[in-house]
Amino acid sequence: MRIISGTLKGRRFSPPKSFSARPTTDIARESLFNVLNNRVDFDELSVLDLFGGTGSISYEFASRGCTNVTTVELNYKHFSFIKSMIKEFGLDDDIQVIKADAFKYIKKCNLQYDLVFADPPFDLKDFESIPDRFFENTLLKTDGTFILEHSDKMSFEQHSRFTEVKKYGKVHFSFFM
Repeated sequence: MRIISGTLKGRRFSPPKSFSARPTTDIARESLFNVLNNRVDFDELSVLDLFGGTGSISYEFASRGCTNVTTVELNYKHFSFIKSMIKEFGLDDDIQVIKADAFKYIKKCNLQYDLVFADPPFDLKDFESIPDRFFENTLLKTDGTFILEHSDKMSFEQHSRFTEVKKYGKVHFSFFM
């Protein structure tokens, strides 16, 4: 895997083969960040990355100038990997990684973010309830964006907060406000 753009552009990282996370592909990540490049000022963003996995989304935000990224990951191996990569990439001041269940975190969190990205396991029980569970809490700032990565087998277009979907093969990113 590699970081697509920014100060760490081209830097590679390899999660162990025993990793159980399904990382966002380089192509899908690059496409998502191309969309975001035209919409946000990375230097000004506060970002919450739920279900951190390999940490690739968080590294991309930090590489592009975001200095306020919080990553939440429950799996200890994944959490430890993300911590080691943050240190290796020199992002200690930009990314905070928290070992926690994402749903428990959003219930207890009293912070608000400009952008929240969630990439839960596609086979997660009650996956379709994630936007509702997320919006039960007030984690988004006014005009903030929630992005949910999901498979092509799901659609959130009927959700009241849905704004658009970006499709990259079998990976879809649904945007909510």
